[in-house]
Amino acid sequence: MRAVDQLLQVESLSVEYRTGTLAKAVQDVSLNLKTGETLGLVGESGSGKSTLGLAVMGLIRPPGFVTRGKIVFDGTNLLTLAPEQLRELRGRKIAMIFQDPMTSLNPVKKIGDHFVEYIHAHDSHVSEQVAKGRAKTVLEDLGIPESRLNDYPHQFSGGMRQRVMIGLALALEPSLIIADEPTTALDVIVEAQILQQLANLKSKYSLSLILITHNMGVVAEMADRVAVMYAGRLAEVAPVNSIFGTPRHPYTEALLESIPNILASDKVLKTIPGTPPDLTHPPSGCPFHPRCRYAFERCRKEIPMPVITGNESEAACFRLEGEESRHS
Repeated sequence: MRAVDQLLQVESLSVEYRTGTLAKAVQDVSLNLKTGETLGLVGESGSGKSTLGLAVMGLIRPPGFVTRGKIVFDGTNLLTLAPEQLRELRGRKIAMIFQDPMTSLNPVKKIGDHFVEYIHAHDSHVSEQVAKGRAKTVLEDLGIPESRLNDYPHQFSGGMRQRVMIGLALALEPSLIIADEPTTALDVIVEAQILQQLANLKSKYSLSLILITHNMGVVAEMADRVAVMYAGRLAEVAPVNSIFGTPRHPYTEALLESIPNILASDKVLKTIPGTPPDLTHPPSGCPFHPRCRYAFERCRKEIPMPVITGNESEAACFRLEGEESRHS
């Protein structure tokens, strides 16, 4: 693959939180994102998904620290940039849609003023009229009429507020958007509408997208490839069809089995036994071994390295050793 096709490359990234005890939130994560691609980032709460997204945005703050690795965006290692350079890049090149719009929108500021402030932060020469013109165009793409620019956040429904957050992320036409649980608090009908709008806007604005979510149904609908995280590590990375058709890591397999299926004959909801590990006191060896049906002695002592299991596919499991040579 040509380097120009790789918009984002994360190499051996580790992030720690130091709050009296040490929590390794992201450990030795390597993945890439192609230009125009949607990558689904999935896993249980506490798996490190949001921390990884914040690290790409350059938003890890003490007591969080990036301790090693590279984040190469469009040929530039973001970890080498000065704060002013990162601030210039955020919004203009990379933008983030956060989980809860009510904690991101200023309750005493009109929606139009949010856009003016956001655009002026990156280009002070843009007039208020031009900034509001950009806001009007983007929001109309999201089904919000120009008249709502003079309304306050509390006058919008949850779905409309999330549309505003998407609009803000698109205002400067970045090439990468990181969407962190963008439909968590929404009902399924509004969720479907927003996901469809995201897909349409991705095509219209030539976006690349990292979609952080718990919802495997959303991943199946939206993603080209999927990265499965567990306890701060990547368990599996593969094209979406491979993930759902032939999952190779036991955690991915267990996640898919736990999805409710109204067509199942026994109608018994399967669960993953146990709970995710405490990252301040992680288990030895493979972090998933205490919950894994296939675990054996080596899993309790050693951390498995990623094994190539197919085209653009890899999984970190000792049971797969030997497959890399067959796929090389």
